[in-house]
Amino acid sequence: MQFQSKACCSRPPVVLAGGYNYTPKGTYTTYQGLKTYETGPQTSKRGILFIYDIFGLYIQTLRGADILASGFPSPLPGLHLDTSGTYRVFMPDFFKTEPADIANYPPKTPKQFEYITNFMTGPANPANTLPLIGPLVEELKAKNPEIESWAILGFCWGGKIAALSSQEGSVFKASAQAHPSLLDTEDAKKVVIPHVVLPSNDEVPEVMEEWVTELKKASPKSYNETFTDQVHGWMSSRADFENQHNFEEYLRGYRIVRAFFDEHM
Repeated sequence: MQFQSKACCSRPPVVLAGGYNYTPKGTYTTYQGLKTYETGPQTSKRGILFIYDIFGLYIQTLRGADILASGFPSPLPGLHLDTSGTYRVFMPDFFKTEPADIANYPPKTPKQFEYITNFMTGPANPANTLPLIGPLVEELKAKNPEIESWAILGFCWGGKIAALSSQEGSVFKASAQAHPSLLDTEDAKKVVIPHVVLPSNDEVPEVMEEWVTELKKASPKSYNETFTDQVHGWMSSRADFENQHNFEEYLRGYRIVRAFFDEHM
């Protein structure tokens, strides 16, 4: 049985205050007809396919891609940390500039509930995205031959894509997902590569526990950690940079993913 995180479709993204300023470091390229955010050194030998959440190319998610590619900001002025830049990260715009409309979150009217249902069964239906992954990776590999190994990271519904892309015949060496949705234990049973999963406090504990149990049976090198005081989406569109603790946990999530990929790629 598949479980969708209630918070995925009820909690709005965090709109940062007007004073917040971040300029993405990457550029946009086209792969398989999809506008793709690309960041990290051209000399990188390891690549990450980054599957965003239902709100698309959100500034918090773009910053996450930059962090994976180029390191972490320092907590102290003048101190620089972890800027090795060993990854090149690719974030395709699967929703083609039409992500979930934040005006419908949280839903209050029948029309808003209908919109969310249609979005999750239409553009965000994994059955529509999964067939695109193979050809997309083939083109990424062809146009970036210096990259020798690949990983995949997904958020929310993107976590489902990451899990399904981690099964027999996977082109990826490792995979990850944070604040997952659309969880199905049958997916976990079929994972064959090291996989890290980082739930929030919004996921259903019983569902998550069963999923992780099956994951570790199928892929013993996998890892999980629940961020018990963070909301669904804290590593992507619901990241709250204006709350110091939440920002630190956002960074810690990316450190875990990056360290996991370092070990298994």
